[in-house]
Amino acid sequence: MDANNPKLLERVREAIRTRHYSRRTEEAYVYWLRRFIVFHGKKHPSDMGAAEIGAFLTWLAVRRSVSASTQNQALSAILFLYRDVLRVDPGAIEHVPRAATPVRVPVVLSVAEVRAVLGHLEGVCRLAASLMYGAGLRLQECLELRVKDIDFERSEIVVRRGKGQKDRRTVLPERVREPLVAHLDVVRRGHQRDLAAGFGRVVLPFALDRKYPNAASEWVWQFVFPASRICRDSRYGPPSRYHLHESVIQRAVASAARRAGLAKRVSCHTLRHHADCRIMPMRKWASSIKLSFSLADDVGALVHAA
Repeated sequence: MDANNPKLLERVREAIRTRHYSRRTEEAYVYWLRRFIVFHGKKHPSDMGAAEIGAFLTWLAVRRSVSASTQNQALSAILFLYRDVLRVDPGAIEHVPRAATPVRVPVVLSVAEVRAVLGHLEGVCRLAASLMYGAGLRLQECLELRVKDIDFERSEIVVRRGKGQKDRRTVLPERVREPLVAHLDVVRRGHQRDLAAGFGRVVLPFALDRKYPNAASEWVWQFVFPASRICRDSRYGPPSRYHLHESVIQRAVASAARRAGLAKRVSCHTLRHHADCRIMPMRKWASSIKLSFSLADDVGALVHAA
């Protein structure tokens, strides 16, 4: 069969979208399914089973030396194809070497080191990093924020479909408020230019554009960190603007750490981890004595201090 078989892969995409999986998951699953099919000489998956799946996973671990998370992602994609698209049981997948999972000690930064990293960031990347550090956002949670998720009056941020597909509220650091307002003003002007040019749509979750056809063009649904270009891929509907790609922030943070002279493996998650260390103990304390108060000033005290 053709590894780019539109019928099979479109069925996969449709099944993924029906379950409201992210676009990243969709692209990753389709990528691994193509690799799986090509590995077995473009044989149709319905003519393969556990033995072929095991051979592919073994090749990934032994010959390609992929990480455990990569091997698991490939397995998840293949199992999704068989169980949710082809509706067949591929059988028990046995005797597959598992890719080694590295055990790393969490990277800990001092206050001065955090300031140094933030000080070597500029513009959108600095604002996103400040939100991850001050509000405890994961990178993808930060990039998927929409205008309506920011509550300036209550100094809160609503995180939609976070880890475990759960919503939660977190703090809006006071030190981020002013630069965030200025940033959203720039984004609004860009959105108005898009509307004037006949665009202005944004991708909506859970196919809400079918229920509310005008919502995709409304300001409140726009991404806080929009991509610089409009996506014109017909597979995803009308031309729309997605959020900024995560690699932009990842590269910026890594580069900032190097320029700051830090001999540590600093990532976006490192910044988020520091927020957890500050916010979670205070949340537990507040809950235990049943107090309701804002943590925004406290957790945001160092953000933009550089």
